[in-house]
Amino acid sequence: MQLSSTTNRMNNMKAESMGKVDLTGCLLADMASLCFSESYADVEFLVQEQKLPAHRVVLAVRSEYFRALLYGGMSESTQRLIQLDVRLDLFKLLLEYIYTGNLLLTTMKDDVVIDMLGTADHYGFHDLQLAISKYLTQSLTLKNVCVVLDAARFNNLEDLTEACLSFMDGNASDLLQEESFNLLSQESLEMVLQRDTFYATEGEIFQGVLKWSRLNNAVDTGSLWDSVRLPLIGINDLLEVVRPLQILDLNKLLDAISQTRSKILPYRSHLILGKNVATAEYSARCTKGVGCSNLLNGDVINYTEGKGYTYHAISEGKDNAIVVELGAMYNINHIRLLLWDKDPRAYSYFIEVSADKLNWERVIDYSQYHCRSWQYLYFAARPVRFIQIVGTHNTSNESYHLVSLEAMYAIDVPKLIGHFVSPVDNVATIPMHACVMIDCEITCNTLIDGNFLDYDEESGYTSHQLNEKGIVVRLRQPYHVGSIRLRLWDRSDVTYNFYVQTSTNCKDWEMVVDKRNEEVRSWQNFHFTPRAVVYIRIVGTDSSDGEAFACVHFECPSQAPIIKEDEAD
Repeated sequence: MQLSSTTNRMNNMKAESMGKVDLTGCLLADMASLCFSESYADVEFLVQEQKLPAHRVVLAVRSEYFRALLYGGMSESTQRLIQLDVRLDLFKLLLEYIYTGNLLLTTMKDDVVIDMLGTADHYGFHDLQLAISKYLTQSLTLKNVCVVLDAARFNNLEDLTEACLSFMDGNASDLLQEESFNLLSQESLEMVLQRDTFYATEGEIFQGVLKWSRLNNAVDTGSLWDSVRLPLIGINDLLEVVRPLQILDLNKLLDAISQTRSKILPYRSHLILGKNVATAEYSARCTKGVGCSNLLNGDVINYTEGKGYTYHAISEGKDNAIVVELGAMYNINHIRLLLWDKDPRAYSYFIEVSADKLNWERVIDYSQYHCRSWQYLYFAARPVRFIQIVGTHNTSNESYHLVSLEAMYAIDVPKLIGHFVSPVDNVATIPMHACVMIDCEITCNTLIDGNFLDYDEESGYTSHQLNEKGIVVRLRQPYHVGSIRLRLWDRSDVTYNFYVQTSTNCKDWEMVVDKRNEEVRSWQNFHFTPRAVVYIRIVGTDSSDGEAFACVHFECPSQAPIIKEDEAD
């Protein structure tokens, strides 16, 4: 049998400028022509009473399994006919992949694609198994996801398992109505029910599990009912719906009724990654505060002294607040606020969240800290339906003004120390909404614009008269930091004396750097005991030329490279 014509070879040949000949297409065509061909075949597989010719060397090169089987000294290495216990259609597909490197999954039925996962694993084709797994991840439906989940778990495919679980989370109510739901193994079903993000009403979940248990009556469902969050069903339904069915132990039922009065219930919630769910698109609304319509409209540009924000009068306690109700229960770990920032004023506030509007949990407490402009706030993820923001202080008047609020589940969460972000990157920058203040007025931000190269005697630095109030760098919110770095003006041999203080409210200051008795110049890198910081004040006390104190660049935390001890030596 001729493997390939001369004409085809010439048509596939690519003459390139460097003299390279690329006959890859011909090679692939030649290999493909060997599949199921008796030409040069030196082994046959008997699969479900059908003989399939093959080539030992091709199989051995492509698979460790066949290499061991055909050349590893086992009895099969000397046999012409080898019997295999595998489905004929699956093995044919596997041979097609071995000889061509291709497999057209879109033409196969779902059950065949799923069964190929196990076949690929059995014969050691993990690249094929991974490719099928990725295909199934993109092809999940309500009808196939349950079968795919069982197959993914059986084959220890973690990524595909997580993809199935995430799909189920987002389609929980519909999935519970699907007939395919009843095909789930008990182990997979319990895994699904134990997820906080499998979001449906517990009544729907109860009915779904009840139907599953009746269709799988040979299974011991005792542990299964432990995965149903009975207190969320409510006392009335527990008594009127669940109790008459007599499927639960009476003590378990009484425990569930007792737990319905608990302040902390195991709520389920939607998990939507990285999207703001405090919008009209997700049926969120601001329910308390003056000018509620402004808060969630997404406009963070067109606000002035008289419009474009929501506010409440500041008073003791929580009688006055701004409240947002989300359209459903969502898993939230990140809130962004835009405080009104058209002048240097600072605000203090705290945030509480709730699932039922009765029991509130404080997730952010900046009631004793000055904050300005955008606030990026993080906390441990939890089910949230209501968000309450309470302003406690405004340095200008007795109102708390909020321009915008966003709420979401953030995928990348920075390190947290208590309620404070512990940043790695420099947060004393203009994009991070930091600012520079002299005499309590926001001034030129040359110090934090990131440019520490372009400066001379006339420009590119920030200065103040010696022993006056100093230069204050103000961060947008309290950060937990323990280092700073600055570059003093150094176009001459001038040296400086200075000190650095930090504060959270611009009244109470702590000394973190004291260079009043030491002459220094150019780059300065300092570390101190980490603490909550909003303001950093740099006060020059002397200079060798008797002029003003001048600083070119500032960063917090320090971005200086960390030098290991062995490198320092």
